[in-house]
Amino acid sequence: MAKRILITGAAGFLGSHLCDRFIKDGYDVIAMDNLITGDVKNIQHLFKLDNFEFFHHDITKFIHVPGQLDYILHFASPASPIDYLKIPIQTLKVGSVGTLHCLGLAKEKNARILIASTSEVYGDPQVHPQSEEYYGNVNTIGPRGVYDEAKRFQESITMAYHRFHGLETRIARIFNTYGPRMRLNDGRVIPAFIGQALRGEDLTIFGDGLQTRSFCFVDDQIEGIHRLLLSDYSDPVNIGNPDEITIKDFAQEILMLTGTNQKIVYQRLPEDDPLKRQPDISRAKKVLGWEPKISRSQGMKITYDYFKNLSPEELEKSEHKDFSNHIRR
Repeated sequence: MAKRILITGAAGFLGSHLCDRFIKDGYDVIAMDNLITGDVKNIQHLFKLDNFEFFHHDITKFIHVPGQLDYILHFASPASPIDYLKIPIQTLKVGSVGTLHCLGLAKEKNARILIASTSEVYGDPQVHPQSEEYYGNVNTIGPRGVYDEAKRFQESITMAYHRFHGLETRIARIFNTYGPRMRLNDGRVIPAFIGQALRGEDLTIFGDGLQTRSFCFVDDQIEGIHRLLLSDYSDPVNIGNPDEITIKDFAQEILMLTGTNQKIVYQRLPEDDPLKRQPDISRAKKVLGWEPKISRSQGMKITYDYFKNLSPEELEKSEHKDFSNHIRR
């Protein structure tokens, strides 16, 4: 009998790739998303399959899944600053109430649950690179706190269920990930730069461009999550690519990749934006036997080709910064 897995946030960037992976592995996949930031087109190619179900549902209200359930992947959450600054209450609720509902369902079904945490639990780090032992430097009342603290609470309540109820839990601390199905208008650096390049606009850097990021291609990220889910390790694990680059140097790579010659312009750095971001993946190497395989040049070519093939309407739509049409109250 096939294993059954519930994936929340299934119509999002990572959620949709996880659906593909577990369908490929022969699982019965139950996908759930309220589509507040996800897009059904990311998973519509799976609708024809007998082992795939999609529920348009808000997990902060309740979760009911009849029958056997072996695994839960909790990936429901806005993940970009544009989204969680636009919908701060929903962001806090999905990280707290939504997580509580997922954990309750896992307890009821005796299912193993993996939650998608984030490198943002480290805040603007004073330790570099960031290992899982670092507790972070987070502004709880700053604008980014709605996301950072939702994820930190998510980790805390997950570990409480693990210790108190003996629940099988896994925590993936996900660092910057990119690839096909990212939204051009989600405000993160890669789709923002590529979108500007494709539209012939100047590339916008916030701050002096000396802040660093480390980008992991989605296929590597999905493999790391898959290995963590099937492991017997319950403490948090960093899943990311330690190949660090400054934003300024990355903007130059984008211009070379796209063959464009726009200027680079600078704007004020947003409040609490981290200046350094690089994962220490020693634990992932030791526990999971995992490390990224796809170079940034390989992954960025695949990603650029995906965005380049978007329709002119999709490309034009990505310019707009009003997300009111995406908010379901």
